[in-house]
Amino acid sequence: MEPDPTRPEEVIVGLADVRVVDALDDGEHLTIVIESTLERPSCPTCSGLVHLKDRRDLALVDLPYRGCPARLVWRKRRWRCSDKTCPQPTWTEQDERIAFPRHSMLTRAGRWVTYQVGKCARSVNEIAKELGCHWHTINDAVVAFGEALVDDDPGRIGVVRSIGLDEVLFVRLGPWHRKFFTTSIVDVDTGQLLDIVPGREGKGPKAWLKNRGHEWLSGVTACALDLSGPYRAVYTAALPHARVVADPFHVIKHANSKVDECRRRIQNEIFGHRGHKDDPLYRIRRLLVMAHERLDMNGEAKMVGGLRAGDRYGQVAATRDAKEAIRELYTCPDPALAGEWIDELIRNMAEPTFPIEVRSLGRTLSRWRREIIAWHETKISNGPTEAANNLIKRVKRGAFGFTSFRNYRVRALLYAGRPDWTLLKSVIPR
Repeated sequence: MEPDPTRPEEVIVGLADVRVVDALDDGEHLTIVIESTLERPSCPTCSGLVHLKDRRDLALVDLPYRGCPARLVWRKRRWRCSDKTCPQPTWTEQDERIAFPRHSMLTRAGRWVTYQVGKCARSVNEIAKELGCHWHTINDAVVAFGEALVDDDPGRIGVVRSIGLDEVLFVRLGPWHRKFFTTSIVDVDTGQLLDIVPGREGKGPKAWLKNRGHEWLSGVTACALDLSGPYRAVYTAALPHARVVADPFHVIKHANSKVDECRRRIQNEIFGHRGHKDDPLYRIRRLLVMAHERLDMNGEAKMVGGLRAGDRYGQVAATRDAKEAIRELYTCPDPALAGEWIDELIRNMAEPTFPIEVRSLGRTLSRWRREIIAWHETKISNGPTEAANNLIKRVKRGAFGFTSFRNYRVRALLYAGRPDWTLLKSVIPR
């Protein structure tokens, strides 16, 4: 039986085989009482005859109507089997069009809030105020529908050629604000967030990769990472055939950090204190880590003057030159020539006359030589992984932080994992 268009309350409900028993609008909430008009079923256990035992009212949160929060009260029929020997003589009717078992929202409302929170990045608290219900009511629906949407769709994670791993801060807990991290797994070709696993060690991503199966893993040809030993071990164990690529940004960032370390050390050795605003090395601290081609004539003159006044032994200048040499390495188009270039850098930086920071930088280049040269062959970076982390942080800001990893993972995948939202209308919540 279709809804009667002459009765507004039935149009609001919009469900076939459902009869509106009563409707009440007190100015704050619109309450509609319904009951099913489906035919009398047979016993699901023994297929025998049944009769009506009683009815129980179940209040469900619905979408707002004309800006007013709405409630739908479902008078659920409870049936009793006529066969006294039936092992399950009583049961309550279920209708997933209205609501799924153990859910406190209408099915259509649950799907709507999942889209609003997941796709539109609205906060759960904002939706809860709009629907006039508790925060947990909205969050439970988002997790139930969202988890099914991202995990039960085999097509969400397709063929991946290049992946990236990176850490992101999950939460700070305890009196000492102990940090807990997670690892993002990203398709660096498309920027899609594939999944999030707990911790920043290798155990989580290694298990995730092995669960993908041999056929999927064989399609991955390149892996991007920052200078992380645990992540490199993950790739070596799970993807031995793929090229591991060290992200150029993090290599140059590490070189810049050595320039800062050398500047601070020389500052203390010569002046006996950390940098003050009038100290020559402190005044050029930003110019030292700036790319050489970005310095104008005034910047170049200021940097040279600061080094002449504060770098008595020329160690800061030598460290900066080493940093610029590494930057120039990435301008080389030929992988073979880049290999010879980095080998020459490693040999030169090992000289005992160089500052300790330069020698340390040379040892880092030696440990990561193969991964650095791999960039010249694949030209991939971990930038899309960093971009996915920014989307995750946006979700965290909108939620004012998370303490539940399950909530955090589902919300992040709904926003950055690119689920197929057309499947939301047919998904079965968990």
